[in-house]
Amino acid sequence: MSKNCNYNIEWRVEKNLVKYDEALNFMEQTAQEIIEEKRNSLIWVLEHYPVYTAGISAKDEDLLDNKNVEVFKINRGGKYTYHCPGMKIIYVMLNLKKLFYPAKPDISRFVEFLELWIIAVLKNYKIEAGIRKGRVGLWVETQAGEKKISAIGIKIKKWVSYHGIALNINPDLEGFKNIVPCGIKEFGITSFSELGIENFEEENFYKILKIEFENLQKIFFQN
Repeated sequence: MSKNCNYNIEWRVEKNLVKYDEALNFMEQTAQEIIEEKRNSLIWVLEHYPVYTAGISAKDEDLLDNKNVEVFKINRGGKYTYHCPGMKIIYVMLNLKKLFYPAKPDISRFVEFLELWIIAVLKNYKIEAGIRKGRVGLWVETQAGEKKISAIGIKIKKWVSYHGIALNINPDLEGFKNIVPCGIKEFGITSFSELGIENFEEENFYKILKIEFENLQKIFFQN
């Protein structure tokens, strides 16, 4: 088994809403400190005030109607997405050299790891999510067809990741109507609450996140 199971990752949970620009500044500073080996890797879970973010592939026409919500153009992969209260944002500031050690870091494999991690988390709530070729994020079958429940967009700098995952718990889904989410027009957005999940407890969710991360880490990075 890879020695990376001893890789030290700090976990941090914010109980209050965080402004997007403050989170972005913190992420960039933290990523640089990880690169310089001045601090441990960090997984940071929080919720944002309403905000639209546009990744490096975003098209101006995908912002359909601003509605006076702040828009940030940022350097993560992907297109337009929406963050708001009721949506768990999981920022992954990880040293991929240490995560993959002794193998070489691999960005595609890292994205796959993130997808499988959230799929495993969702199974705890009896939500069967999957990956769809040509469509970023995680998808579930609903009576209205396939809908996205989680978005993933990361940035890698000198083999340190930042940005991360958005998971819809009970957000106001109306905000997604003002954009073409991730550039995909044909499919909708869903959430735990829309799927009828009533047993969501904050503290239990954080425990599940960590347990499933560590379980998958042991399997995924075996050498």
